[in-house]
Amino acid sequence: MQLSQFIEALRGDLTAVASVGDERTAQAAERISIALEGSLALRLVDAFSAAAVELSGQLPNGHVEVRLAGRDPQFVFVEDEAREPESIGTEDGPTARITLRVSDALKEQVEAAASAAGVSVNTWIVRALARALAEPVRRSRGANRLTGYAES
Repeated sequence: MQLSQFIEALRGDLTAVASVGDERTAQAAERISIALEGSLALRLVDAFSAAAVELSGQLPNGHVEVRLAGRDPQFVFVEDEAREPESIGTEDGPTARITLRVSDALKEQVEAAASAAGVSVNTWIVRALARALAEPVRRSRGANRLTGYAES
């Protein structure tokens, strides 16, 4: 995404508003638009970064990053690595049986997810439980976290 097109559009808007006045007003508007160009670019990147954080909080399997290529930001989806727990307990050691009651709709969703992953329902459930236990406990206030580097 090129910021220059947005900055030029805002400069055009400022020039159009200034054209209502005299020559001094137009010159002042031109100087202001030149002075604001760098600040405007930073503010747009800030807005994009806030949008990326908000989107990331709604994505179950990844997050959105804003990366700069020169002065132009790019939105990049980064899929979280599927971390398999070191030991999920299906092949090694003793096993236990659990009876689990779920709704028909949830059962169908689990069966579809297991089929899409190419594993049995039992393996899919064991892996899902192991992943859930391996993740750190999230507090409701800290669910939206931001990681990375920033410079202003």
